[in-house]
Amino acid sequence: MRNFAHIMNVEELYQIYLQNPAVQTDSRKLQPGDLFFALKGPNFNGNAFARQALDAGATFAIIDEEQFHIPGRTILVDDVLSTLQQLARHHRRQFSIPFIAITGSNGKTTTKELIHAVLSQKYKVYTTEGNLNNHIGIPLTLLKIKQDAEIAVVEMGANHLHEIEGYCKIVEPTHGLITNCGKAHLEGFGSEEGVKKAKGELFDYLRTRQDGTAFIMKDYDYLLQMSHDISTIITYGTADADINGKVADAGTFLQVLAWVHDTSIQISTNLVGSYNLPNVLAAITLGTTFHVPIEQIKYAIENYRPSNSRSQLIQHGSNRIILDAYNANPSSMRLAIENFVNINCSRKILMLGAMAELGADTAQEHEHIVTLIKQHPWHEVVLVGLPFKAFASDFRYFDNAMAAAEWAKNQAFEDSCILIKGSRSTQMEKILNSITN
Repeated sequence: MRNFAHIMNVEELYQIYLQNPAVQTDSRKLQPGDLFFALKGPNFNGNAFARQALDAGATFAIIDEEQFHIPGRTILVDDVLSTLQQLARHHRRQFSIPFIAITGSNGKTTTKELIHAVLSQKYKVYTTEGNLNNHIGIPLTLLKIKQDAEIAVVEMGANHLHEIEGYCKIVEPTHGLITNCGKAHLEGFGSEEGVKKAKGELFDYLRTRQDGTAFIMKDYDYLLQMSHDISTIITYGTADADINGKVADAGTFLQVLAWVHDTSIQISTNLVGSYNLPNVLAAITLGTTFHVPIEQIKYAIENYRPSNSRSQLIQHGSNRIILDAYNANPSSMRLAIENFVNINCSRKILMLGAMAELGADTAQEHEHIVTLIKQHPWHEVVLVGLPFKAFASDFRYFDNAMAAAEWAKNQAFEDSCILIKGSRSTQMEKILNSITN
């Protein structure tokens, strides 16, 4: 029978964390002085790497299997993941600053980055790095927050019900924003109504707080309904909102005209697509809510440049390439195609990768995208991935991105606009590499 006598509780562990406030879950990335949390996955057991982590300089290794215990070097807990999350919540409770949670089907990472850029003009802001928005990334985000923090911005991703609910118990947000609820992760949510219920768990939590504040895109009626009875609601949108704005120009880059307390402000972004308007308006709204001067809001947004395959515009020779290959679902795919239709260019080339995590709706949703494509003229359409195969008879089709990249490498694209979009698992960036190398 397992001996629990030397299992450490979270309060005791927190005192050790304060002396060693750097946490790592990957022994390959460990730096001397880190605390190593030995997480488990489908194909690995972090406990087995505890000694390796200690040899690499970890101060302690937190484990949950007694056979790997090294007296004085490892800390035994009931469950490493649960302990990591509890430690993060304990750390969060040491702060009385605003904690802003962001979720949604599309645009949450761009919105988070824009909000971070704006709020950082005035405050010390700690924000989710990259896409660390899951059950491991969120506690790691919290544990990176230092005592000088004035605001925290935490992104929450989800692909099944009760996930956001669980994250709220760790983060305990004071403010929340749902970018939208579209057709994403249908395999886990079941339907768009399931998406709304899952994302709405953020608003359900805010309703329990007397100081809960929700930021709402007023154009989306469902968000107004979902946010009922939250203590404070601040709106943004194209009309009759607290902060109003519109697309001034969606040529190469999005230009936004917004009104902040009767003062107009024109912002020239480095974002591609009018579908980014709500993301920009959200950043303006958060900035004004936290009293960032208008000119600093403008400066922050205009100097933000997307990265990591998110709505990036790449000029290569005479070609303009829009790379939006970090993620794709039916909602974002449709928006990207419709935006591409409106770009002024005589030679438009679509390169679309299959959409993942759609479950029983996979075939239907890919057919819908092909139907949309057929409504517009294109110089070339390239479809990649088996879900597209049954509907691709009128277009060029490849089973995978590598095959598509080989074809693209031998094309002499000139004076063309190329949209490359697909789910991360399709790896559509391989096509970009073949074109630009």
